[in-house]
This record gives sequence, structure tokens and C-alpha cells, in this order.
Amino acid sequence: MSKPLVALLTGAGVSTDSGIPDYRGPDGLWRRDPEAEKLVTYASYRGAPEIRRRSWRMRRDSLALTAEPNAAYRAVAELERSGVPVRVITQNVDGLHQLAGMPARKVLELHGTVRDVVCTGCHARSPMEDALARVEAGEDDPPCRGCGGVLKSATVMFGERLDPVVLGEALAVSKACTVFVAVGTGLQVHPAAGLAGVAADHGARLIIVNAEPTSYDDRADEIIREPIGTALPGLLRGLAA
Repeated sequence: MSKPLVALLTGAGVSTDSGIPDYRGPDGLWRRDPEAEKLVTYASYRGAPEIRRRSWRMRRDSLALTAEPNAAYRAVAELERSGVPVRVITQNVDGLHQLAGMPARKVLELHGTVRDVVCTGCHARSPMEDALARVEAGEDDPPCRGCGGVLKSATVMFGERLDPVVLGEALAVSKACTVFVAVGTGLQVHPAAGLAGVAADHGARLIIVNAEPTSYDDRADEIIREPIGTALPGLLRGLAA
């Protein structure tokens, strides 16, 4: 008998135990510094060199590039290694699922990744560490080496569309899964949030692991409010049994 497909939608709450602050929580970045949102808004970034310079300083100091996977990330990778079919749909851009051992082909990064940069002109892609080395060497707004265009993090900024291919794959996984676990996300940002409803509509068991209530709680088969670092490993061990 084949094992059920488990889909996980992971949000910023999964990364807080790795020292990465969330964006919209009580102590989130946007609440502490509303101006910071401009640094990741596409129109502002493209149009203002000073915004780009501030953005590069933010990337240079980003905890996401030095963080290590926590117990929750390791538990997801362990579930996959146990033989259970697992697909991860993540709103996070830190790459911690892959660092924890999840195969990259099984991780759908809805909002891109902070570990690469992309040119807004020719769309060439290269490692973030190479761009940051240029910043450290004195280039406060390094241009694309190929065409001279504006470089940006390979994340989806405010004002940009999600990659339709990645979103399409996420929808397919949500429709096909038997169990859908939404963890560390308030399910506020669409279209990612709507995937929980898609899964429930197609018969999946919906489990929500989040400290605060979400707009999909009334659709959930199970709601867990315990700390993610202990709750998720326990939940996933049960799914692997």
C-alpha cells in the first residue's frame, strides 16, 4: 500500500528558532521598521539608488545567510528520508529546508531565495555570496557584470508576480496531497495562504501549527498551538509511523 503524500506549507515562524525574525509578528521587521518595506518593493528598488544601497547593506547583515536549520527543519528532512512522500511549499527565502537535507527538487520556493541574485535586465542568475563579496570590496550597488543592469536578490519583491510555474506546481501538490500541514504561517498572504483551502477542498486532512489564530482555522482538522520546534517533530513522527 502506497504511503500518503504529505504537503507542508512553511512560513516565517519555522525559521524564528534559527534566529531569523519574522516580518509580520508582534516583533516583526515591518512593525519595527515600516520603512524597511521599501527595501523589498520592486518599484522603489529599481528607481532609487539609495534604496538599493540600503538593501545591499541589509543583505550583507542578513541572518538568513548564516542561520542553521533548527529541529523543525531537520524533522521535515527526516520525514522525507523515512520514505514518506513529502513536498514542501515554502514562503521562506532562507534555503534552510535544503540545508537540512530536503532534496531541492522537493522544495517549492514561492517567494524565491535570498541565496542567489538576478539581473533585472538580462535575468542572469549568480550566487548571492559573489555579489556580497563585491559589496565588501567597496561596490555599494554592484551592477550586473554581463549587461550593467540592476541586480536584486532572487526573491519575489512586493510588486512582483510569483513564478507561475512554481505556483502551478504548488497548486498541483495541494490538490494531490492526503495531508496538508500549514506551519509557522498566519495564512494571510495570498495566493500562498489559499493553498490550505485548496487542499481541504480536495479532501486533504488540514493541520495548522501556528502560535496565533489563522483565517483557515475553521477548515482545519487539527490545530496545534505548541512551539513549532517541539510540536512539528512530534507531529511528523506520527505521520511517519
